Amino acid sequence: MKLNKETMKKLRELTVFAVLLVFSLWHLPLIIQGIEGIFDVLYPFILGGAIAFVLNVPMRVLEKGIFHNRYTADKKALARLARPVSLILTLVLLAGVLILVMFGVIPELGKSLLSLVETVQEFVPGAQKFLEELFTDNSQIRAALDSVNLNIDKILDSVTSFLQNGMRNILGSTVSAIGSIVSGVVDFAVAFVFACYILVQKESLAVQVKKILYAFLPKKKVEWCLEVCSLTFRSFSSFLTGQCLEALILGIMFFIAMNSFDLPYALLVAVLVSVTALIPIFGAFIACIIGAFLILMVDPLQALGFVVLFLVLQQIEGNLIYPKVVGSSVGLPSIWVLACVTIGGNLMGVVGMVIFIPLASVFYSLFRFTVYRRLRERHKEAKVEVMA
Repeated sequence: MKLNKETMKKLRELTVFAVLLVFSLWHLPLIIQGIEGIFDVLYPFILGGAIAFVLNVPMRVLEKGIFHNRYTADKKALARLARPVSLILTLVLLAGVLILVMFGVIPELGKSLLSLVETVQEFVPGAQKFLEELFTDNSQIRAALDSVNLNIDKILDSVTSFLQNGMRNILGSTVSAIGSIVSGVVDFAVAFVFACYILVQKESLAVQVKKILYAFLPKKKVEWCLEVCSLTFRSFSSFLTGQCLEALILGIMFFIAMNSFDLPYALLVAVLVSVTALIPIFGAFIACIIGAFLILMVDPLQALGFVVLFLVLQQIEGNLIYPKVVGSSVGLPSIWVLACVTIGGNLMGVVGMVIFIPLASVFYSLFRFTVYRRLRERHKEAKVEVMA
């Protein structure tokens, strides 16, 4: 091998990479601690970016629907107001939804929960009576219970010791909780201001980022990065919009259907279905199990009717609503959606279930594009060989 300048450059790069890799492995805990510290500092800005991404979806709809038309094309002053007015309308809309939930839905949910508590209070004595009759008629269970020796004094001493130790930690826990709340409020305030700045200046920020990329990267790599960012934005925004709209429609369907059949806890179950509908695949099973259990304590026959109604509405949602509302925004086969939900749930919980599907859709689209491009190149090479 000739030791020319190009070879020496590659050897130096390989040596530096090997040294950095060994150093990283040797000081891995310190590096992880440093990354966690950097993440703590950048967390408000990351949160602000996430808030801006979510708010940008309705803001774009308002901006295009209200200001981008022939009546405002010649009015430069009104065009300059389009962005801040759209942002204010978006925040007002968000505040209206929160107020509606606080003063409309939450009181009704409170009534449903109070009714649930009363149902549980009525259900427990019946269940207790049933168990007492079962234990009375079964001599083996009665003998097993009688053989259990409970030391009441020892149990009371343990409870007293636990309470004494807990009381000493109450002050420290309270101070820690107050500190966490204050820190969370400050982080959210910084994130919210940062999100508003991003939404108002998003075109200018995009131009600045493009300038930086073109200054330090080759043109082809910059174009590829921009295409990946555009694909990621389309996938996440389409998936987020479709899932939220589908959850709202599904909740309304359950509320109307349960009221039509006089099933209890209609609003509570409808809200539960809407929330769990944001969790792909597993959300439906969670809502069905919890809803059936709540209604079971009131009337077992109505619980069976709820399960049948749930299955019918799920078929309508899966075959009619989901394809129309969400459509092919994800573009993933079912087996990959299941894999994304499982992996995302294990790594990041519910948030991971929601994030991993559009993220996998981006990788799937890029991989599919690469496969087709290489197949076309192989096909051209095969044609050239045949002609030769």
